[in-house]
Amino acid sequence: MGLPCVTLMRIGMLATLVALAAGWTSQPAARPAVAARPRAAASLVRASASAGDMAVSRTVDCIVVGGGISGASLAHNLHRSGVDVLLTESRDYVGGNVISRQADGFTWEEGPNSFATQPSIVRISHELGIQDQLVFADESLPPWVNHNGKLHPLPKGKGGKGAAGQLELVFGSNGVLKFGLLGDLLSWPGKIRAGIGALVGHPPPPEGKEETIREWVSRTLGEEVFLRCIDPFVSGVYAGDPATLGMKASLGKIARIEAYAYAIEWNKFGAIFYGGLARQVELAKERKADPPDPSWVEFEYGNPGSYRNGLSTLPHAIAAELGQPHGSAPNPDSRVRLEWRLTNLQAAPGGGFSATYATPAGEQTVRARSVVSTAPAHALKGVLDEVLPGAKALTDTLRAEIGREGIYYPPVAAVTVAYPKSAFRDVELDNGFGPLRDLPGFGSLNPRSEGVRTLGTLWSSSLFPGRCPPDYNVLLNYIGGSRDTTIGRMSEAEILVEVDRGCRQVLLKPDAPQPKLLGCKVWPSAIPQYELGHAPIIAALEEAEARVDGLWVCGNYRTGVAFPDCVTYGYEHAKLVVDYLQKQQPAGAEPEQLVRAA
Repeated sequence: MGLPCVTLMRIGMLATLVALAAGWTSQPAARPAVAARPRAAASLVRASASAGDMAVSRTVDCIVVGGGISGASLAHNLHRSGVDVLLTESRDYVGGNVISRQADGFTWEEGPNSFATQPSIVRISHELGIQDQLVFADESLPPWVNHNGKLHPLPKGKGGKGAAGQLELVFGSNGVLKFGLLGDLLSWPGKIRAGIGALVGHPPPPEGKEETIREWVSRTLGEEVFLRCIDPFVSGVYAGDPATLGMKASLGKIARIEAYAYAIEWNKFGAIFYGGLARQVELAKERKADPPDPSWVEFEYGNPGSYRNGLSTLPHAIAAELGQPHGSAPNPDSRVRLEWRLTNLQAAPGGGFSATYATPAGEQTVRARSVVSTAPAHALKGVLDEVLPGAKALTDTLRAEIGREGIYYPPVAAVTVAYPKSAFRDVELDNGFGPLRDLPGFGSLNPRSEGVRTLGTLWSSSLFPGRCPPDYNVLLNYIGGSRDTTIGRMSEAEILVEVDRGCRQVLLKPDAPQPKLLGCKVWPSAIPQYELGHAPIIAALEEAEARVDGLWVCGNYRTGVAFPDCVTYGYEHAKLVVDYLQKQQPAGAEPEQLVRAA
């Protein structure tokens, strides 16, 4: 999951990088290796006197630990493939950091606000029968950056397709050319430095040194581009510090533009413009070779999307598919166990694994032929020591360069407030976007140099109309992160004061009324930080994992924090689990039989 401002990062950052890597992260999702088919409705557990007292009656094929978007998507795919799967979650709901709320005519999110649409999301929505609930934002609305008391639009096309869309992005009324010639977010020295790095070349990468995001952007496009454009996006996407986040680990797909650039024989100085073009051509071929299923709803790659009633629609649909509808009493025949916290995992006699859980009904033990953990790294401390000692790297590895142990999750607060439209400044925005009170954009981000504590503000009611009464605007604010950890110790009232102050600094009239607080959710451990030294930690985990068949330790600290990354992971990893289980079939089983008989 990518908690704050993932949509802004996907479009705005790539637009800043000369708009040539637009769609870079829009990789098509491959079809699963095993087709869906009917499966036996055998009960997983035997119900005893009470619904909470669930005694396991047999071994399951696969336990998925963690019911966030990664784990839920994986369980969905395994279930459709005929795998006898059990999804376990320590919280009392499926969805992880995805929580949607509705009250008094308002709809808001307490975690991520939207996703950058990818085939994997449209496909899973089709499979679950919820594709008619998908909603997509207006593609022409730009992201905005707050600088020097003014909102500046970043380059954005107007929703045109193919070559027409690329022309809009470069020559349109809010295109790259106008941004470079007439925009005032960057100074002329900053524009010239960025243009040289994009079109002529830049210093080569240092040998034998892992670059941070700040170092990479400053080297390729200049310090000013970093401070005014990239730093606010990194704060929004990771709630992190670009001076400690590793470039290849955090933004590997963007970093690889440089490799594409240097691979062009005549591009001796690695100008990234041409690397971006090369990747765009390659990406177009990949999409053409693997087009979306014609039965799916139409969509545009990378366009911000959600569901009519919020992002929770997806995990709630998966929970219902697995027999445990959201908010219902525990179902002993479902494939989901809520408020089950894994306390120990060890190898079971005769093969497979034995998982021990703390549950409302006391300690419970389940045996499984395979186990996949998608739980946060910090939730696994001490849990896997017996079966996978190498997993200690996730929590115990000393990262001397940044003074950290293991993978760090900073606190972030998601604060949704509503103000009357009349409370917004009487300002006409640049490039013909109209009055500020209409909030014509994805949202606004605040460079750390601007003195606004809020990381970024998503203009939720503009992204997806119908989420509030017509005379209001709804703002989802993210505040905190690795450079502002005191948020985790502040009261709700104190956090609201800071959010309101930020809104007044950027968007509101001085006499604006107090905000209507819809929701304030503090996530003490929000987003895994892909900091310097992240790759060696994951390499150590993979090496340890390779020695234990049937056990995978995954999660968004390994496969990406964005919502689409988590859904795509569910498809891709299900194929590995299915392949493993098929190879472990009991002797004499029919070739197509996957699930072991109870």
